[in-house]
Amino acid sequence: MIDEAVQSMLDGFVASVRDIAPVEAVWLHGSLALGDFQAGRSDLDVVAVVTAPPPPEVADLHKRLIAAEPLAEKLHCSYMVADQLADPSIRHATFAQGRYFDRPVTAVTRRELALSNTSLLGPPPMSLLPAISDAELADFVRHDLREFWFPVTAKRPPWYLDVWVDLGLLTLARAHVTLTTGELITKRAALDVLPTLGAPAAVVRDIARRRYGPAQRANPFWRHRRAVLSQQFLQSAIPAVLS
Repeated sequence: MIDEAVQSMLDGFVASVRDIAPVEAVWLHGSLALGDFQAGRSDLDVVAVVTAPPPPEVADLHKRLIAAEPLAEKLHCSYMVADQLADPSIRHATFAQGRYFDRPVTAVTRRELALSNTSLLGPPPMSLLPAISDAELADFVRHDLREFWFPVTAKRPPWYLDVWVDLGLLTLARAHVTLTTGELITKRAALDVLPTLGAPAAVVRDIARRRYGPAQRANPFWRHRRAVLSQQFLQSAIPAVLS
């Protein structure tokens, strides 16, 4: 069940975006749709299906919503043109992290949309979005680990940041399950998988505390130690999962 404040913000977004873009449907995915949403920490992941490319004014809409409602800062929306839904390689206009840019709607997102099948407006995802096969999902997960995440393990600076530690380790655990079973799991479930992959227990506890426990700032010594542990773990664990 969606929190009342979140639902109100989403309803306001849907009403506002329909005034400036030809919206056919609005869908939820990510943690909000899969039951792992953490208010103030999780992103609000949305896809809007439009019958024509959205006008540039949608970026202004997002900025106005953020100014009026802090929750809207977490609202990330990709605008998929209806006649381009079938091609996962197409890049779609997206507002996320405070900026407007183009990116594809990935195989993981497409599978999340199918699993949740949750619509805020219009027909649900499974009635419009072509299904992603298990092979397509596995190919994307392997490519993401090999071409994006593994090269980052050669660099130290990213691993001093909370977001890289969290996403790096949780993505690995989720990828392992997908490649092993074909299933998608939540970030909460991924925390239980990490110890079986040999992840440093202290880092796993750190991720769990920041995502699900009281907020706590890491001291410089621990931030450095966590960076070293995370980088070293992923340098060996990513090839192991890929193999």
